[in-house]
Amino acid sequence: MATPSPSPTVPARAPTLSLAQARRLALAAQGFADPRPAPGAATMRHVTRVVDRVQVVQIDSVNVLTRSQYLPFFSRLGPYDPALLDRARDGAGPRARTGRRLVEYWAHEASLVPPSTWPLLTFRMEQARERAWSRSFAQTHPELLEAVRTVVREHGPLTSREVEAHLPHGAGRSDEQWGWNWSAVKHCLELLFWSGEITSAGRTTSFERRYAAPEVVLPAEVVARREALAHEDPQEAVTELLGISLRAHGLGTQRCLADYFRIRGPRVARGLEELEARGEAERVRVPGWTDRPVWRVPGMRVPRRVPGAALLSPFDSLVWQRERTEGLWGMRFRLEIYVPAPQRQYGYYVLPFLLDEELVGRVDLKADRAAGALVARAVHWEPGVDIRRAAPALQEQLELMARWLGLARVDFAKT
Repeated sequence: MATPSPSPTVPARAPTLSLAQARRLALAAQGFADPRPAPGAATMRHVTRVVDRVQVVQIDSVNVLTRSQYLPFFSRLGPYDPALLDRARDGAGPRARTGRRLVEYWAHEASLVPPSTWPLLTFRMEQARERAWSRSFAQTHPELLEAVRTVVREHGPLTSREVEAHLPHGAGRSDEQWGWNWSAVKHCLELLFWSGEITSAGRTTSFERRYAAPEVVLPAEVVARREALAHEDPQEAVTELLGISLRAHGLGTQRCLADYFRIRGPRVARGLEELEARGEAERVRVPGWTDRPVWRVPGMRVPRRVPGAALLSPFDSLVWQRERTEGLWGMRFRLEIYVPAPQRQYGYYVLPFLLDEELVGRVDLKADRAAGALVARAVHWEPGVDIRRAAPALQEQLELMARWLGLARVDFAKT
């Protein structure tokens, strides 16, 4: 049994950052200090800049407002054409394989990551093969699994329904009951996707994955690195992922740096030690946030101010790690989508509101497309907020979002 690494401590001479400096560093790392383009003037260069900052964009199927992957770009760029993000994910034209800027895999949750990050998650792909469910399903459906693998490799990109249409009549169709209302074919596809044998070439307008062989979607050198990493110690990949997480966070505790890619176990502490040894991370103190060590990117400039306003997706990487959000900004933020309506405190699809470095409130939003309105079902302000200053800024951001979504007005629900 491996001996766990001792808990890290803060060196006596470690630099000290104030809570305000830590907030500004975190906001700058996440792209909130970058200038926004004029409304509607964002280009692929701006979208790529956001990708370079955040590195991981979470996907979620809830569409009460808009698909969650589009919101972090609106928060940082203002109104932009979502087709730019689709093109970054799907590629375009004959150079789609080399021009693709994002690919889907299980990173934080279901996420979009740069293709260069995909092979670093090889250890997760290899673990997928060893899960009890994976082994059991592969043992009970070997012929179907092989047939699905062959169809995707020969005919992909294909959706699950299109894969079924290519299979021999009756294959994959049974009275068996599967979780999430998945067919046996869909289970095969997800197992192959999870294990990295196939990947996603994007999504349809109805949010269906389009499955394809990795060599169809990704550059040859990316596929080759995935194959090489399958035979190597995962520690180096984990260390690289922690470095990506640190640069995207600006600074963070071991817990929030590990959470960016949902990494667990003793490799996290070893990875942070290695980053320190390379001069790519240093421990600092942040009184008022945590007594535990905080790592930051050495030499990263702390802005004097990070002014501006933004509505944040509940799946935005700035507020993913709830302990971090509460420690840095004093907001206890939890998703209530799966909480029964009578038990919700703030609402169904709640977006934190960022104003001049502070999380000052939260608003429960719904796009009522039939009525042509962005509906604010509830607004909750944080204690001590100057509402006379914050309310007009929120109104401006809601009107901006409504126009971006093609809605004519903002409505506030009567309570």
